[in-house]
Amino acid sequence: MRGISFFQTIQAKLIIIYVLLILIAMQLIGVYFIRTLETYFKTDFIASRTGQAQLLAQYAETYLAESQDNKNGEPKKSYTDLNDIVNKLFAISKAEIQIIDANGVVLTSSLSTNQSVVGSKNTQTEVVKALQGIKDNQRMFTDLDGVRKIIIARPIGSGVKVYGAVYIIASMEDVYDTMKQISQIFISGTLIALVLTALLGVILSGTITRPIQEITRQATKVAEGRFDEQVRVLGKDEIGQLGSTFNFMTERLKEALSLNEEEKEKLASILSNMNDGLIAADEHGRVIVINRRAKQILQVNEEASRGMYLTALLGVTPDLLRPAEGGGDKTAMLRLFQEDEEGPLYVRATFTAIHGKTQGGAGTIVMLQDVTGMEKLEQSRREFVANVSHELRTPLTTIKSYLEALEDGAMEEPQLAGKFVGVARNETDRMIRLVTDLLQLSRLDSKQAIISKESTIVEDMLEEAADRFSFQLEQRSIEVEIEVDPQVEDLMLDRDRIDQVLDNLVSNAIKYTPDGGHIRIHAGCRDKALEISVQDNGIGIPKKDLERIFERFYRVDKARSRSMGGTGLGLSIAREIVKAHGGSIQLESELGVGTKVTFTLPYQQEVSAG
Repeated sequence: MRGISFFQTIQAKLIIIYVLLILIAMQLIGVYFIRTLETYFKTDFIASRTGQAQLLAQYAETYLAESQDNKNGEPKKSYTDLNDIVNKLFAISKAEIQIIDANGVVLTSSLSTNQSVVGSKNTQTEVVKALQGIKDNQRMFTDLDGVRKIIIARPIGSGVKVYGAVYIIASMEDVYDTMKQISQIFISGTLIALVLTALLGVILSGTITRPIQEITRQATKVAEGRFDEQVRVLGKDEIGQLGSTFNFMTERLKEALSLNEEEKEKLASILSNMNDGLIAADEHGRVIVINRRAKQILQVNEEASRGMYLTALLGVTPDLLRPAEGGGDKTAMLRLFQEDEEGPLYVRATFTAIHGKTQGGAGTIVMLQDVTGMEKLEQSRREFVANVSHELRTPLTTIKSYLEALEDGAMEEPQLAGKFVGVARNETDRMIRLVTDLLQLSRLDSKQAIISKESTIVEDMLEEAADRFSFQLEQRSIEVEIEVDPQVEDLMLDRDRIDQVLDNLVSNAIKYTPDGGHIRIHAGCRDKALEISVQDNGIGIPKKDLERIFERFYRVDKARSRSMGGTGLGLSIAREIVKAHGGSIQLESELGVGTKVTFTLPYQQEVSAG
């Protein structure tokens, strides 16, 4: 027997497995640990800087309030005092602090090298938002020197009036340097662990491979016909049991030939009772054996089928059996119609020739497999791929045509070029919405979407949903009526996802309701569940389309829906979200009268945190 190299031995494979297991475990732990620390350090850093900005805003409010309120006289406190407070009490390492008045003019800067900005306007987006009274303004970025920084802007003013803003731009390099040091320590520990694991693997694998090598030598002797020697059994572990089993196998090897006929009978019994259908025919094509599953698929009894020609039983032509008689397998797809089934039954039939001891065929074996479920799944997959391909091809074709037009000279005309770029941007946004909807459906289908429920006031939720479309409603003179029954109570639900359902239903109602129309949003209780309906007096949906309205990519008016930016997935997503809450959704519509979509959400008893 030829020798094998060390890297092809089980010992080497065991060592590699040990090392890989430790490496993977350390990497997983390290990624989780480092990510957690990074999140903690970033959160702590941002919270600290935000707190300093808030405290500084409170100090600066008195200066700016007196400066802006005393229009006729001098302020009691000068900006010089404010500059001293900023530089002495609120100085932050590797950070610049600016105090900005209500007009966006920089009053003071803590960075001595950047005093030239005092008196000029700060037009940063965060500052503009802060001067508008928006409190949460922060942004992380990397400057031209590769330094990662964060911008925080807070409005100055405890009341309605905003006197100015506090603007902080701080370096986050200390946080990332700390994370880098922790990563280096972890890598060093990982390397030490791998070395120790490799040494331990060499020792442990040797205790396993040596007995296996002895069994291999004995197996070679048995293959050569020497049955007088046995493997030494040194223990009762798995290797010892393998040695004992090998010895027992050697003793029973001669007896195996006498059990050949018995094994054949067992095999025949298995073939007769297996889950796939099995039909055996003789050389004339007459059925001689048919198992239970085949009778169920073909809906025949054994007495009637025994002796029938195989072609008559399966409804196939004799030509289908000829390739099997020639020695090769032949597969055909049969469509069977049964009385208790709505659609056809798809059965894959595999024909295999049986060869006797003499030349020529001795019969045919037919294996029947019910692939109805697979066929339906494949059909759904083909439809889904076709729909996705069509939805992506249309905007891509549009983008390509406009880009080619720009390339051919339209770019030289600013007005026309702007129009083409706008169309390309709209088509790109449409593709992004499509992919986002597909990802959300995928998460909902695979039960990976997280449903975070919270107590929600139903009336507030409905009013906010209507407010989000106030501009479109006012523009098209559509009246919205919100009705909430008195018995409706607060409900535990995922507010963001239910808002998405409401937005989709209200948006559809607006799209397909003529100008001056009416939309009614109603909430009530039925069977211990909250029932919410969105009804419009729009164009309605034909009856033939109602059964498929919740299918993915299905549109009643494909051209109009696509022109309005729809992806055909809105109602599908709404249904999956409602189902994830344990509810149901249904649609009623009459062409020319209007549409009513109703979904229910079960009430759940809130568990006390006690």
